Amino acid sequence: MSESRNRWIVRVVLAFAVVAFLGVSIMPIITAVNKPQSSPQNQPTADPKISSSEQKSKLEDQVRGYELVLQKDAENQTALKGLLQARLGLLSQKSRGEVKPADIQAVIEPLEKLAKLNPQQSEYGVLLAQAKQQIGDKEGAAQTYRSILTTKPGDLKALQGMVNLQLSEKRPEAAIGLLQESLAAATQANTIQPGSVDVVAVQVLLGSVYAFQKNDDKAISAYDEAIKKDAQDFRPVLAKAMLFKEQGKLDKAKPLFDSATALAPAQYKDEINKAAASNPTPTASPTPSSTESPTASPTASPTATP
Repeated sequence: MSESRNRWIVRVVLAFAVVAFLGVSIMPIITAVNKPQSSPQNQPTADPKISSSEQKSKLEDQVRGYELVLQKDAENQTALKGLLQARLGLLSQKSRGEVKPADIQAVIEPLEKLAKLNPQQSEYGVLLAQAKQQIGDKEGAAQTYRSILTTKPGDLKALQGMVNLQLSEKRPEAAIGLLQESLAAATQANTIQPGSVDVVAVQVLLGSVYAFQKNDDKAISAYDEAIKKDAQDFRPVLAKAMLFKEQGKLDKAKPLFDSATALAPAQYKDEINKAAASNPTPTASPTPSSTESPTASPTASPTATP
């Protein structure tokens, strides 16, 4: 099996089965940085009736306004969220080559305050960690993820982000260990706080990491364990179907795709059918890029408040 096949499995299974169906938010910073060129649909705050230069001027005015508010009240969350929104809007107007570390650092500043002020809302911490990873501060990103997982060991967003970070560092065994620890602690955690660890989701993520390692037997085993846990959950069925399809075992993949379609909520059925009908088109890149998130899928808008 080639490395390009490896990349396809990671992108499709993690992005499709984990992000889309587990509700894990995707970072607008990564969206802005990884897009090849600015376009109206990638500018969440853009008004189609005004030019990009006018939009930029409007956003810069908003930034100055929120900064004035924060000079008087440094913990004003309305202003912090508005500042974050405006700076993300400015970031989204730039093409990949134009984005500088200072641009992302400008987003990190309000994120750090929001994460500190809202420790129970892990979304801010996850966005902060991903921003730090984007500027190369991998240790800072790891510390942020660990901080979240210390208090919320089953937090899917933090688990997914930490796994992505470890895979980007070519440390799949560390990712596997993290997920296995989460599964081992799941029973006790769910006894104390029911639903705090989504065991099926963690199993799917574990299977995807095994697929990243090209260890298909263990990947299938992880998906089977998830199916045993909840036979009505379409996510592991879909992940298993995708892996069989990539192996060329279409006779095994087809009934699983059919089953996943039958089990899935209505809003996901079309996407599953597209995945079943599509052909993987791997790239020639020999290794996963350290800056490319296997889960980066430009579906989220910075307008969404965690």
